[in-house]
Amino acid sequence: MNHLINTRDFSLDEIEKLFERAAEFLDEQPRDILQNKTVITIFFENSTRTRSSFEIAAKRLGAHVVSLDVSKSSSSKGETLFDTAANLDAMGPDAIVVRHKSSGVPHILANYVNCPIVNGGDGSHAHPTQALLDLFTIKKHFGNVEGKKIAIVGDIKNSRVANSNIELLGRAGLEVILVAPPHFLPKTTLRTSHNIREVMDEVDIIMSLRTQTERHANQIYASLKDYANDFCITSTLMGERDIIVLHPGPVHRNVDVDDAMMKDPRSKILDQVKNGVAVRMAVLEKLIGH
Repeated sequence: MNHLINTRDFSLDEIEKLFERAAEFLDEQPRDILQNKTVITIFFENSTRTRSSFEIAAKRLGAHVVSLDVSKSSSSKGETLFDTAANLDAMGPDAIVVRHKSSGVPHILANYVNCPIVNGGDGSHAHPTQALLDLFTIKKHFGNVEGKKIAIVGDIKNSRVANSNIELLGRAGLEVILVAPPHFLPKTTLRTSHNIREVMDEVDIIMSLRTQTERHANQIYASLKDYANDFCITSTLMGERDIIVLHPGPVHRNVDVDDAMMKDPRSKILDQVKNGVAVRMAVLEKLIGH
């Protein structure tokens, strides 16, 4: 049985086919490909965007969606993850989309249920559909992405979005440069920089990451203002350069990306959201549409 736990679960050929379908799904028309199928979304960690994106994707394909908000549910009543999995499985769903604050949970669940698991984000480990929609957005803009350079900027060490993108974009032929203060950089063989200005003249894409206040026990940066001075993607920093700007959302305005860049046509942040629904439709169809 196929799951999507991390980006390596799909080959580049599979991803190419997935993207062809996603492009068709951009027409936003309802379809009955998943008629009579049931998709359960179970989010142990709050998420408005990813969850609603998956739910719209499933509904647009004609599936029934059952959304479990577990931050308010059984896990807080002491039920173990395995009991939750067994109970979900007993309902006979066709797919389960799961997000959890602990890395590895989707992988564990996949061993306990009889349907495909889609990882909607686990801890700081992986967020495969985000990386897929990011690559789709980049390909849609550039066509050929081979040799394009992308700077991933921000709290890379704690970011599942960065992890998944480093794997997928590297495999797709992009050169990934990590830009962050030293304490936000993971151990890596990739090129790194502590200064965004150093790489501005060579990159084609900037991916700004969300300032993850909730994943730090202690604020390492004295203030977000200091961080913004060094790493915020501003219209001044961008100048006239032909660079596209991505962000997984929600955007911390004037810390991650400034107001002017949010409105700038070079910002593809809302395209990412639109593309995200189409890509998730293609993922659900691939896993259960037969």
